[in-house]
Amino acid sequence: MSVRLLFIGDIVGNPGRTAIARELHRLVDCHSVDLVIANGENAAGGFGITSDTAAELLNHGIDLLTSGNHIWDKKDTGILISREDRLLRPLNYPPGTPGRGSTVVKTPGGIKVGVLNLEGRVYMKNLDCPFRAADSELQILKKETDIILVDFHAETTSEKSALGWYLDSRVSALVGTHTHVQTADERILPGGTAYITDVGMTGSFDSVIGVDKNQAIQRFLTQQSVKFDIPKKDLRINAVVIGVDIKTGKALSIERINAAC
Repeated sequence: MSVRLLFIGDIVGNPGRTAIARELHRLVDCHSVDLVIANGENAAGGFGITSDTAAELLNHGIDLLTSGNHIWDKKDTGILISREDRLLRPLNYPPGTPGRGSTVVKTPGGIKVGVLNLEGRVYMKNLDCPFRAADSELQILKKETDIILVDFHAETTSEKSALGWYLDSRVSALVGTHTHVQTADERILPGGTAYITDVGMTGSFDSVIGVDKNQAIQRFLTQQSVKFDIPKKDLRINAVVIGVDIKTGKALSIERINAAC
């Protein structure tokens, strides 16, 4: 017997939320999904998340939201993340940071699934070590369930790959987020951990990783700060569906999704 998890790549702005509204229920039905997890750190205007955007995504059928380095971009996020149990921030922020970095949720059938959110350090903030943070937190999560998914929000493929190998056999899946570019390296590692370097993004692909392409080009040409707009054409959902054996917590399958909306 297995449980099927749908993980959705970084949702970018209103176009990303629109894509979720249009296609999420179809994807859930088509792939017989039991639990939906999504990275929502860019859901509000492309940077950060608000109470309204979080509520909108949760109301569309997402069961849990993860995040990353943009989680603090909106001024009221500290209040939101302290009140909303269905929103995680990376575990390896310093002690005293609002919110939490892991949780255990139940599918409609009562199956417990642990979710751990971590942030990388290479070309990112100088946070606590995600490898050691995972070691400590997995001891807690495994008291409740062997089915554990890790969202590793990191910049480099090497850091993501290293953590995937480090956690192989100890988690059901490690999915990378942050770069907004879906990679084609989905596989199950020898110890039974499903892995993909980056799930990609959900939003407009008439863009440079979700923002207006002409503004992005102008920034590279001039090296000046440019206020980015979020385009609305060519909407897609990047995601993976992961099948996990309920008894062992080992991954049985991982399927990459690039769905036009």
